[in-house]
Amino acid sequence: MTPWRRSFPPIDLRPLALAAGLLASAAQAQSNPAELALSATNPNVASTAPAIPALPEPVNASAPPLPTDAAEALAIWRRANARVAEFPRGHVDLLKQEPAPPAAADRRVPPLTWAEALQVALRTRPDLFVRLGSNALGRGQVQAEHAAFVREVQAAWIDAIAATQSARYRQEALEAARVGTELGRRMVVAGNWPQARLMREQLVEASAWQAAADAQARAQQALERLAQKLGLWDAAAVQALAQRLPDGLPALPEQALPGKDLRVTDIEAAALRSDPHLAQQRAEALAAMQAVPAERWAAWQQTTDAAIAQAQAQGKAPELTDRTLVNDHALSNAVQAQAELLRRGAQRRADARLAWAAVPLRHASARHAEQVIGQLQTAIEQDTLQRYNGMLLSTWDLLASARDRLASLDAALQARAEFWLAQANWQAVLAGADHAGREPASSSAAAPAANAAGH
Repeated sequence: MTPWRRSFPPIDLRPLALAAGLLASAAQAQSNPAELALSATNPNVASTAPAIPALPEPVNASAPPLPTDAAEALAIWRRANARVAEFPRGHVDLLKQEPAPPAAADRRVPPLTWAEALQVALRTRPDLFVRLGSNALGRGQVQAEHAAFVREVQAAWIDAIAATQSARYRQEALEAARVGTELGRRMVVAGNWPQARLMREQLVEASAWQAAADAQARAQQALERLAQKLGLWDAAAVQALAQRLPDGLPALPEQALPGKDLRVTDIEAAALRSDPHLAQQRAEALAAMQAVPAERWAAWQQTTDAAIAQAQAQGKAPELTDRTLVNDHALSNAVQAQAELLRRGAQRRADARLAWAAVPLRHASARHAEQVIGQLQTAIEQDTLQRYNGMLLSTWDLLASARDRLASLDAALQARAEFWLAQANWQAVLAGADHAGREPASSSAAAPAANAAGH
């Protein structure tokens, strides 16, 4: 046994069984955390060969070979029409009878739930565990950082699921475009279409190919981000994670609510109470402001108003010229504490309003995409199918309607993902984190003592 292995005490691996289910090899699953960390950072430990995502089959933009004489052209035309006449719905039924691409293998592993992903991810962040003896400020700081990390993991989980499902939709749209191109080739060979019309179908297929390739790249990126949060470093483990992603995002709730026993009118107060530094910052600022006489505050206000007015007229920064105010350290400390407290209070209140406003807005948008746009698109597709069966529309009209339906499903998926991301951000703000989308605020007075332990 090597010396470094002897330095680590035996570790109960039962809590790691959840993480082990995500790993590809039995050796990794049975390793302790120290071995995993050392292996992940050891250049001499080779990862499993990464599975390079297979791009969709390239688009064939060439023109089909045409018959060389009139007799051959007539024979091809007759065979094509006879083949289509064998099926009630023509071209669509014809393609259904031809070989289809192999179906994806059934997944025989349970889907990775959000709670399970968080449980695995938290094992990579021991700094987010509150230490025994921490004071209130230290505990609050850890709680805020924990809330921000929970939001990051949940966002990675949501993005991975949404990107994977979106890639499936794009692939289906590509298959529909390929059907249109293949039928167009047959029409050209049979002499029923000019080359220009086939080129339009090939252009549709080429655009669908690009969209499918881009969606596949986004899915791989989202999967790697989630794997990083879970502490998975082996390529086989990442691919195993892909097999555990749920087939879709959770359904939308009936209505968007701010939280249990929380009214919309109380969201700002809840955000202020959850701030890990605000209570101490407020107490310190209050003490500093009370130590300054009222007349000194009035002098400061009068002097700064005059300086601001003069600076605006001259187009430069305000300047303080009263030495008694400049050299009054108690006043300077009180003024600075008051300004920082005001900024932090305004930020937290704005965080609460922005984070909560996004939740009902994204909820309504997702419901609209699913119930209004989705239903309209479904009705249009059904009408297109009826008109196709009545020989009022062509096969290419039917395929175009199918592509539109897939685009509608993808839009509804993205809208649902945006709601769950907004919900995750709102819960993080309620737990003390800053609103996603701006840099975390810092407090010079409270930061040094954030991780101090009580006595």
